[in-house]
Amino acid sequence: MATPAMQSALAQMTSLTQQAGATPVARPLDEAALVADGGGGFADALKSSIQRINQLKHEADAGAMAFQSGVPGVELNDVMVDMQKASLAFQMGQQVRDRLVGAYREVMNMQV
Repeated sequence: MATPAMQSALAQMTSLTQQAGATPVARPLDEAALVADGGGGFADALKSSIQRINQLKHEADAGAMAFQSGVPGVELNDVMVDMQKASLAFQMGQQVRDRLVGAYREVMNMQV
Protein backbone atom coordinates (compact mmCIF):
# COMPACT_ATOMS: atom_id res chain seq x y z
CA MET A 1 0.00 0.00 0.00
CA ALA A 2 1.32 3.44 -0.85
CA THR A 3 2.08 5.66 2.11
CA PRO A 4 1.68 9.45 2.12
CA ALA A 5 5.47 9.82 2.04
CA MET A 6 5.69 7.59 -1.05
CA GLN A 7 2.88 9.48 -2.78
CA SER A 8 4.62 12.75 -1.96
CA ALA A 9 7.88 11.37 -3.36
CA LEU A 10 6.12 10.27 -6.56
CA ALA A 11 4.53 13.71 -6.90
CA GLN A 12 7.93 15.35 -6.51
CA MET A 13 9.47 13.02 -9.09
CA THR A 14 6.69 13.81 -11.53
CA SER A 15 7.16 17.52 -10.92
CA LEU A 16 10.93 17.26 -11.45
CA THR A 17 10.37 15.22 -14.60
CA GLN A 18 8.09 17.89 -16.02
CA GLN A 19 10.55 20.63 -15.08
CA ALA A 20 13.32 18.73 -16.85
CA GLY A 21 11.22 18.65 -20.01
CA ALA A 22 10.69 14.92 -20.08
CA THR A 23 7.40 13.42 -21.12
CA PRO A 24 5.18 12.90 -18.08
CA VAL A 25 3.62 9.54 -17.39
CA ALA A 26 0.12 9.06 -18.77
CA ARG A 27 -1.38 8.41 -15.34
CA PRO A 28 -0.05 8.33 -11.80
CA LEU A 29 1.21 5.03 -10.47
CA ASP A 30 -1.47 3.29 -8.49
CA GLU A 31 -0.72 0.01 -6.77
CA ALA A 32 -4.31 -1.20 -7.09
CA ALA A 33 -4.23 -0.51 -10.83
CA LEU A 34 -0.94 -2.38 -11.21
CA VAL A 35 -2.32 -5.42 -9.44
CA ALA A 36 -5.56 -5.24 -11.45
CA ASP A 37 -3.54 -5.05 -14.68
CA GLY A 38 -1.57 -8.13 -13.64
CA GLY A 39 1.64 -6.12 -13.33
CA GLY A 40 2.23 -7.22 -9.75
CA GLY A 41 4.07 -4.06 -8.84
CA PHE A 42 7.53 -3.29 -7.62
CA ALA A 43 7.14 -5.06 -4.28
CA ASP A 44 6.28 -8.35 -5.98
CA ALA A 45 9.24 -8.03 -8.36
CA LEU A 46 11.57 -7.29 -5.46
CA LYS A 47 10.23 -10.20 -3.42
CA SER A 48 10.60 -12.54 -6.39
CA SER A 49 14.20 -11.44 -6.94
CA ILE A 50 15.13 -11.99 -3.31
CA GLN A 51 13.50 -15.42 -3.35
CA ARG A 52 15.46 -16.33 -6.50
CA ILE A 53 18.75 -15.25 -4.88
CA ASN A 54 17.88 -17.36 -1.83
CA GLN A 55 16.99 -20.32 -4.03
CA LEU A 56 20.32 -20.11 -5.89
CA LYS A 57 22.19 -20.06 -2.56
CA HIS A 58 20.31 -23.10 -1.24
CA GLU A 59 20.87 -25.03 -4.48
CA ALA A 60 24.59 -24.23 -4.41
CA ASP A 61 24.86 -25.29 -0.77
CA ALA A 62 23.00 -28.53 -1.49
CA GLY A 63 25.33 -29.25 -4.42
CA ALA A 64 28.39 -28.61 -2.27
CA MET A 65 27.09 -30.92 0.46
CA ALA A 66 26.31 -33.61 -2.12
CA PHE A 67 29.82 -33.34 -3.57
CA GLN A 68 31.41 -33.51 -0.11
CA SER A 69 29.30 -36.56 0.68
CA GLY A 70 30.49 -38.30 -2.48
CA VAL A 71 27.13 -38.48 -4.22
CA PRO A 72 27.67 -39.97 -7.70
CA GLY A 73 27.11 -37.62 -10.63
CA VAL A 74 27.90 -34.41 -8.72
CA GLU A 75 30.93 -32.81 -10.36
CA LEU A 76 33.21 -30.26 -8.74
CA ASN A 77 33.04 -27.88 -11.71
CA ASP A 78 29.22 -27.83 -11.54
CA VAL A 79 29.34 -27.09 -7.81
CA MET A 80 31.85 -24.29 -8.36
CA VAL A 81 29.74 -22.72 -11.13
CA ASP A 82 26.61 -22.90 -8.97
CA MET A 83 28.46 -21.27 -6.07
CA GLN A 84 29.66 -18.46 -8.36
CA LYS A 85 26.14 -17.92 -9.72
CA ALA A 86 24.79 -17.64 -6.18
CA SER A 87 27.59 -15.26 -5.19
CA LEU A 88 27.06 -13.01 -8.21
CA ALA A 89 23.30 -12.94 -7.66
CA PHE A 90 23.83 -11.95 -4.03
CA GLN A 91 26.31 -9.21 -4.95
CA MET A 92 23.94 -7.86 -7.60
CA GLY A 93 21.12 -7.87 -5.05
CA GLN A 94 23.29 -5.88 -2.64
CA GLN A 95 24.14 -3.32 -5.33
CA VAL A 96 20.47 -2.90 -6.25
CA ARG A 97 19.59 -2.49 -2.58
CA ASP A 98 22.33 0.11 -2.11
CA ARG A 99 21.08 2.10 -5.10
CA LEU A 100 17.48 1.93 -3.91
CA VAL A 101 18.50 3.12 -0.45
CA GLY A 102 20.52 5.96 -2.00
CA ALA A 103 17.60 7.01 -4.20
CA TYR A 104 15.21 6.85 -1.25
CA ARG A 105 17.53 9.02 0.84
CA GLU A 106 17.78 11.56 -1.98
CA VAL A 107 14.01 11.73 -2.28
CA MET A 108 13.61 12.09 1.46
CA ASN A 109 16.23 14.87 1.56
CA MET A 110 14.29 16.73 -1.14
CA GLN A 111 11.19 16.71 1.04
CA VAL A 112 12.90 18.41 3.98
